[in-house]
Amino acid sequence: MRTVLICHHDSRVDCGGLSRWLGSFSDVVGIIVLEEKPGRLMKRIRRELSRVGPLRFLDVLAMRAYARVNLARPYADWETRQLEALSEAYAPLESPPVLRTHSPNSPESERFLEEVAPDLMIARCKTLLAERIFTIPRLGTFVLHPGICPEYRNAHGCFWALANDDVDKVGLTLLKIDAGVDTGPIFGHFSYEFDEVAESHLVIQQRVLFENLNEIRDRLLELGSGIASPIDISGRPSAVWGQPWLTRYLSWKRAARRRAG
Repeated sequence: MRTVLICHHDSRVDCGGLSRWLGSFSDVVGIIVLEEKPGRLMKRIRRELSRVGPLRFLDVLAMRAYARVNLARPYADWETRQLEALSEAYAPLESPPVLRTHSPNSPESERFLEEVAPDLMIARCKTLLAERIFTIPRLGTFVLHPGICPEYRNAHGCFWALANDDVDKVGLTLLKIDAGVDTGPIFGHFSYEFDEVAESHLVIQQRVLFENLNEIRDRLLELGSGIASPIDISGRPSAVWGQPWLTRYLSWKRAARRRAG
């Protein structure tokens, strides 16, 4: 199975570790490394401001500041250990073609994908892919979504499940991209025995992936063999969630300590 990985240049575990994992069971024919322009951040800020309003946006900014002071260093240490573990478990790739670009939807991304002709693509990026991009791989483009869909769509599904005390919905969704926002066919839900007192949401939303690499690998191989079937999610509620709020983070941690106690 010929595969391509899309990842951000500053994601060490994706570019340096997840790529090795992908190469352990498939032929990685290309990696698209995203180096976004500053304007992308401003677009995300305007979108979130429009979503939650000025007052709640201050809650979002407070969460960012809190995470920078209290969570960033422990997460970076965890990320280093995880990268070391992946490097020990999986052999390095044999120099696949690499495209560095500002967007997965750029013309050079489209040309690159048409040239390498993947069967399947894994998108580990914040930007929604255009249909002309995600339909190039023969089997489709898939996301390893940190959240249980359809209940917790968008990039912070694990956080909002925790913030809502919905601990049975903390996990990862293997989802095939379609024209919506995390609305495509679902081929697997995965989780692990997380420690909501000791672990931050940043670690949890990554560990739901790295604790399940073997199971996800098997499901991707089933997709390559044409024997995988999507999960029936008819009748289940669906919701899109935005950026984490500090008030909800603190209330989650209080509830987590009560549950543990």
